[in-house]
Amino acid sequence: MTAPTLERPATAVRPGPGGPPAPPARHPLLAVARAATLAAVLLLGFAGYLLGLSGLQEARHQSTAYATLRDRLANATAPTGPTEDGAPLAVLDVPALGLRRTVVFEGTTGRDLMRGPGHRRDTVLPGQPGVSVLFGRSTAFGAPFADLTRLKVGDRIDVTTGQGSFHYTVNTYGDGDHPIQDPAPNRLVLVTGDSDWIPTSTVLVGARLDGDPEPAGAERPAGTAADKVLAADKGALPALQLWSLALLPAVAGAVLAARRWRRSAAYPCFAPVVAALLWSVYENAAALLPNVY
Repeated sequence: MTAPTLERPATAVRPGPGGPPAPPARHPLLAVARAATLAAVLLLGFAGYLLGLSGLQEARHQSTAYATLRDRLANATAPTGPTEDGAPLAVLDVPALGLRRTVVFEGTTGRDLMRGPGHRRDTVLPGQPGVSVLFGRSTAFGAPFADLTRLKVGDRIDVTTGQGSFHYTVNTYGDGDHPIQDPAPNRLVLVTGDSDWIPTSTVLVGARLDGDPEPAGAERPAGTAADKVLAADKGALPALQLWSLALLPAVAGAVLAARRWRRSAAYPCFAPVVAALLWSVYENAAALLPNVY
């Protein structure tokens, strides 16, 4: 019979000479790379929003606004003078540009032009005595005035308001450095950006009213800095900051949930919330770009 042997207790092996290698430390450049990747994804998402999804947003506004304005025109309740910001007030048709039944809204701020072409509030309505000015985007949110330079002298522009249908004929052009010079008293001026990239100047197309104008309504209100061409809607900056702050905890919550639970369950739960917040961030960021972009 052999005597029992006692095993020596195992001692923890510390990393060092002769022991197992220590786990690799996280390199600080890895965190920088991840941050750069996230920033790139956000910027690409913003570009996708501007060049694709914003057009769907504009189309939805156009559809609902056209139904509203059609009823108001039928009931003779469409605006014929100053009205609230963002209200639908006219239908624009430019056959040479493929624009048909395009709703024009009151106001030319960045947010106004997300819905479609906008009427500069300190000018008369189309069809009234004087010069009426309409702004439209060149690249984002449906880009209704993207092909404005394709208009030729003699092309027709039709506008329907609460005072009836009016016909204009294109007769002159201009830009930011060369304003339109036309002695005709009753005119329409279409304005957009000069570039598919961030515009730095403008393209102008002038058209004369065919026939007699209708009487003007009440005195037009004064314009603001945000109504001018190439202006940024600085009022969107506080909203952008708030939506961005709301987005951070939503993303952090999604990451923590994915670590505690299954990713296949956590991410679908948080995806709608993150997508909605990201949409609001992008929309307010777009309002800070030039209004005719």
